[in-house]
Amino acid sequence: MTTVSKPSLRPANPNFSSGPCAKRPGWTVDALSSALVGRSHRSGPGKKRLAEVIDRTRAVLGVPADYRIGIVPASDTGAVEMALWSLLGARGVEMLVWESFGAGWATDVVKQLKLDDVKVTEAAYGSIPDLAKVDFKRDVVFTWNGTTSGVCVPNGDWIPADREGLTIADSTSAVFAMNLAWDKLDVVTYSWQKVMGGEGAHGMLILSPRAVERLETYTPKWPMPKIFLMAKGGKLMEGIFQGETINTPSMIAVEDALDGLKWAESIGGLNALISRSNANLAVIEDWIEESMWCDFLAENKSIRSNTSVCLKVKDPAFVALDDKAQEEALKKMVKLLDGEGVAYDIGGYRDAPAGLRIWAGATVETPDVEALLPWLDWAYAQVKP
Repeated sequence: MTTVSKPSLRPANPNFSSGPCAKRPGWTVDALSSALVGRSHRSGPGKKRLAEVIDRTRAVLGVPADYRIGIVPASDTGAVEMALWSLLGARGVEMLVWESFGAGWATDVVKQLKLDDVKVTEAAYGSIPDLAKVDFKRDVVFTWNGTTSGVCVPNGDWIPADREGLTIADSTSAVFAMNLAWDKLDVVTYSWQKVMGGEGAHGMLILSPRAVERLETYTPKWPMPKIFLMAKGGKLMEGIFQGETINTPSMIAVEDALDGLKWAESIGGLNALISRSNANLAVIEDWIEESMWCDFLAENKSIRSNTSVCLKVKDPAFVALDDKAQEEALKKMVKLLDGEGVAYDIGGYRDAPAGLRIWAGATVETPDVEALLPWLDWAYAQVKP
């Protein structure tokens, strides 16, 4: 066993989970003291709170005025499923897959919706498909940032302005941390629990005018669950995008979402959020540059996430182990860090290659990332083959 001294400095906040993510700096439960509990979300004050989430979201993210923003059930998953079930089937579809959530959406389209004309374009964990070959005559579904692979699209330049199909982007670990090309996106989904560290259960669904046109002119051939309905009689159900949610939201979660948005505004808005995430990634990049045992799963910097930072072990002695032995060693490492109270929930995703995953989004403080990294060296030394 290699001797590495146990670090003396510990992260002030050891929460590095990729969802639910760390709360914003300084958060306490007192932030929820004004929550509209015991009142209907359909009351005047209730709808006003929900509309405020929508309005502040538009302002922080710079969402175009003619895009609709809705609060929907079931987190990002619910938002994505609403989009897939409501919009797909009008033309061929291309599913871009490079991690587990993208693979899940492809499975839903192929096996649940059972569309006839589906092209699934895949890349291995740590890589991304050749975006220059994507067929935009089709509807294109992809994850802007692959939460379980640490791979993101580099920008929106690969999407043509004159595309024929819709672009549907699961952006749950990208929004508030990366610049989204709104003019290239027709559907954007995310959840409160990711970059802004809000409470879970609810998702956000953002639609371009092109997506709205599809909803008003196309009716899927399959029965639609009530919870997915966004159009009726050829007209968009506008209330969804004005704070009239499809089912009952948690007003405590709503208050927490507002608290996160207000914090974002107080530190300088989207640019400040992006800068915080980039600063956290830069610290990890500097450490990786010197590390003898660890590397990024996404070796190509241009597609490397600044939120869900996925790491792999490059030590030849570790790589020589079989898959089970690698997984056991990393589980032991994660348990050591958890037991020391310096890093919670940083194991790689269950479907991803054996590795670690550190959330580096805007609610994480850079000094905490700096304090964490020596602990990774120490923990690896304890499990090194």
